[in-house]
Amino acid sequence: MPAAQPPLPPSGPKLSEFLCFALYSASHAFNRLYKPLLDELGLTYPQYLVMVTLWERDDRTVGEIGEQLFLESNTLTPLLKRMEAAGLVSRSRDPADERQVRLRLTGEGRALLDKARSVPPCVLEATGLTAQQARELTDQIGALRTTLSR
Repeated sequence: MPAAQPPLPPSGPKLSEFLCFALYSASHAFNRLYKPLLDELGLTYPQYLVMVTLWERDDRTVGEIGEQLFLESNTLTPLLKRMEAAGLVSRSRDPADERQVRLRLTGEGRALLDKARSVPPCVLEATGLTAQQARELTDQIGALRTTLSR
């Protein structure tokens, strides 16, 4: 029977000290939190984000939505096709520029907003943060993303 190996000495930071892991694991926790809330709406998290952008301002190009969500069109297109098939959005070529695809809410997509209004307060409550603390943390993470993207 081989002798037990002694534990390796610490050679670097612990996993709990990695900022990237804290963000990664928090993202997973958010996914678990959002899933039952969005299941009630019949949406996945990426679909919910698309709907939020359209509820903010309807009639956008796929490129605009992709830019805002940091998603490439090859990721966004299948998602949007499923949303169109579900009757939430309509897609059409921009008459001014046929290369652009415009996305608009349908009546069903607009109506879903009433049900979706309960999601942000539920999420905020689950974080244990005040609205001000959540805004400050969101701003800090956004600034970090901007810095890392440079």
